[in-house]
Amino acid sequence: MSNVFYTPGEQRAARVNDLFAVIARRYDLLNDLQSFGLHRRWKRRVAELAAVRSGDRALDLCCGTGDITFALARRGAEVTGLDFSRKMLEVAETRRLKDPELKARELIFIQGDAQEIPFPDALFNAVTVGYGLRNLASWEKGLAEMLRVARPGARLVVLDFGKPANALWRKIYFGHLRGSVPLIGRLFCGNADAYAYILESLKHYPAQLAVAEKMRELKLVNVRVIDLLGGAMAINYGEKPA
Repeated sequence: MSNVFYTPGEQRAARVNDLFAVIARRYDLLNDLQSFGLHRRWKRRVAELAAVRSGDRALDLCCGTGDITFALARRGAEVTGLDFSRKMLEVAETRRLKDPELKARELIFIQGDAQEIPFPDALFNAVTVGYGLRNLASWEKGLAEMLRVARPGARLVVLDFGKPANALWRKIYFGHLRGSVPLIGRLFCGNADAYAYILESLKHYPAQLAVAEKMRELKLVNVRVIDLLGGAMAINYGEKPA
């Protein structure tokens, strides 16, 4: 494969884990740099769409360093952040402990596999995933697991890189992922491949329209796609039938 961190099939999880072990400590900084800080706005939008209230249970899959998890907790939900990477979870827990408000919230982080979520059926009022579905060996299985642990009426919200419909914008955007983003990775993380991985993984990910179609196939209702930056990023939204 053209990127050392992308391997399809059974070895996918191990290589993704290696990737996040490399970038965990600089992950937040590089997200700010490559998105010009816009990722923070998009994650707040995910939390808004999750529409949790005090006493609700929420699950944030592939939670990384905790941005969406924290946003859900600040809205009053009892939140579990789940991630495969121990290094990323360590950063998330450090961030939580430094924030007095978050220390007082109903919030825990656990290590686990988003394709085999360690919770029973119909438990959560909202299930979110930010920049994680694309990294699973089977994004379809991950989406099905999100549905399984969601209560009737629950919101499922997915944020990830997208594929713009406009051919010119898609070419410019992919050029940014091919050139600028790996350069940022090299300068600030010492590893260009870690950020060249984004484009490589996106090539193998069908993106927002296919995710919406799968949501409909799984019988979710009120399914919609919210394109961001002309489809360069996208939020997929659906609800489990009541």
